Amino acid sequence: MYDGDGNLLYVGKAKNILHRLRQYIDVSKLETHKQIMRSLVRKVEWEITRTETDALILEQKLIKTLKPKYNIMMTDGKMYPMLALTKHEYPRLLKFRGKISQRKDVYGPYPSVYALNDTIKTLQRVCQLRTCTDTFMKNRARPCLLYQIGRCSAPCCLPQHDYDKNVQLARRILTGDSEPIIADLTKQMKIFSDKMDYENAAIVRDKITALTTTTNRGIRQNTLYTPNLQWDSNVKELENWLGLKLDCVGVFDNSHLFGKNSVGAMIAFGHDGFIKSSYRHFKLRDSARAGNDIAMMEEFVGRAIQDGPKLDLIIVDGGPAQWDIANKVANGKIPVLGVTKGVVRNGDEHFIMPDGSENHELAKDSKLFLMLRTVRDEAHRFVITYHRSVRAKQLTASCLDEIEGIGPTRKKQLLQHFGSVHAIMDADLKSLSRVSGLGKSAAEKIYAYFHSDML
Repeated sequence: MYDGDGNLLYVGKAKNILHRLRQYIDVSKLETHKQIMRSLVRKVEWEITRTETDALILEQKLIKTLKPKYNIMMTDGKMYPMLALTKHEYPRLLKFRGKISQRKDVYGPYPSVYALNDTIKTLQRVCQLRTCTDTFMKNRARPCLLYQIGRCSAPCCLPQHDYDKNVQLARRILTGDSEPIIADLTKQMKIFSDKMDYENAAIVRDKITALTTTTNRGIRQNTLYTPNLQWDSNVKELENWLGLKLDCVGVFDNSHLFGKNSVGAMIAFGHDGFIKSSYRHFKLRDSARAGNDIAMMEEFVGRAIQDGPKLDLIIVDGGPAQWDIANKVANGKIPVLGVTKGVVRNGDEHFIMPDGSENHELAKDSKLFLMLRTVRDEAHRFVITYHRSVRAKQLTASCLDEIEGIGPTRKKQLLQHFGSVHAIMDADLKSLSRVSGLGKSAAEKIYAYFHSDML
């Protein structure tokens, strides 16, 4: 939100921009400082992100760099977990939520405590930096368990020769400079292997694995690459190719892990590009279909036709079996196009046309082919993201069940208060204590369960 002179007043995030802005229409219902701000607003701008996590991170970055006048609660960095390297002869890896101090090099924010913990574990494996407090370090007489399992170089007790180098290495990793490090480690592993020093080769291999995993999870904020598609002309070419009139096309994909957490998704596009308002997620209702891609596709396509937007074409990611079942469900009312991966993904794709024939003739470098590959990949991204979310919710929900003294009633109270398990994980002790009927003892148990490694 900007004032008449172009000064930034406020940055916020919302799942639904319309609903969020409606909160500012009736000035009389706003708090005093918001009434003042609202009277100054002359322009509103917005940016759409792929996920809520991306929105959270962008919001935090804008607030910290641009310092909007009315973002009172977030300008001190209290809202989201951060990671710091302390100023010390042997810097410590530290996670915190307080104000940014001049005594620390600060990195973040992180979307959750779990994401931050994963980063710290990776840095421990690769750089072997300490995480203990200065007091704990001074009073050690011998190395602790972290040294024994290779996650700390024990500066408390042992002479250090490479600690400064490892601190610099950690800074490079935290700023996203991981690829050159992985390349260097790979060379080291080969040297050890050539010398038949397999023990050190295995140590370096584990570092590469940890660093690669964390990089893939996104220490850096990655964005989905989408070609600069000329949607209108490409969709017109698709219409000519298929002999159809297309306003809304649905692209389907599904996902499961060994038959568990079976989900599906549909993305939609038209002459103006992706139609986000028509995107759909599906949780499998018929458990007998779990793990059966064909049977799952049958349910998801059927539900989309019944309850979703009016589709002029269905595109399925898969071979003849997926095309057959989608065509059966569509019952001749909606044409179906199959995108078949072939033997080599992104190199041997071909198509099953609405009449059931196979088409291998569409040029791989044509704009139409690139658009069809893009919408196929967008459907895959959308369903995989949803599958991970569902799987994570199931795993994290079980965490509450493992906490002693947290039964169904308290679990319900917590979820009603915070809205999600991830929010409970990220809550501080003071916030947990505010939950009606929870009690101080239960709040301390919950906090200790999710944050014990911070103590």
